[in-house]
Amino acid sequence: MALDRKQAHGFDHIETWVFDLDNTLYPHHVNLWQQVDLRIGEFIGNFLKVPPDEARRIQKDYYRRYGTSMRGMMTEHGVHADDYLAYVHQIDHSPLEPNPEMGEAIASLPGRKLILTNGSTDHAGKVLERLGIAAQFEAVFDIIAAELEPKPAPQTYQRFLTLHGVDPTRAAMFEDLARNLAVPHQLGMTTVLVVPDGSKEVVREDWELEGRDAAHVDYVTDDLTAFLAGLTAR
Repeated sequence: MALDRKQAHGFDHIETWVFDLDNTLYPHHVNLWQQVDLRIGEFIGNFLKVPPDEARRIQKDYYRRYGTSMRGMMTEHGVHADDYLAYVHQIDHSPLEPNPEMGEAIASLPGRKLILTNGSTDHAGKVLERLGIAAQFEAVFDIIAAELEPKPAPQTYQRFLTLHGVDPTRAAMFEDLARNLAVPHQLGMTTVLVVPDGSKEVVREDWELEGRDAAHVDYVTDDLTAFLAGLTAR
């Protein structure tokens, strides 16, 4: 459902629908990303030969400062992206269950549908396959396509728009991190923040849950499927 509706311009002008992947296309409380989070900590600890608590501190510091822990490890320590991505995405995707209702809601949206993620295409493919919605998306723009520069870097959004020929003034962006919606909003995109279901426990940093009242967030929802279905119902 929509929790907040700040703008009155609606979605009638939208011809391209852009979705983040993790914690956006599946519920936050699945905590699938928690597995990746643990693998990142292991990778950093092994690479830097530091204890788990120090690896955790470095991981979260780089995440906030660089957009992804990987970017921080590349910049500060010369880590190779292929090695990092291969390690951290070795997770169990089985907690994800097919979501035909979401698939129908996405299919009903008029226009193109694209994925814009800081993850890899391999990880995205596994997630979309488990959800049963892979067929609904034209393409996945991942961290490799972004030349290893993660959201919210402005150049990453520009690369995405250019590569896929997207007019930002006729596009909507769905994200679970408010900070990743600032640039899309500046570019003219309609922005939707997907927040956790308040009745379920989620594993997130406090700052990751902030931003609902930010000026660059047009809409907020805790039920993406219902939100999308409501758009086509109107």
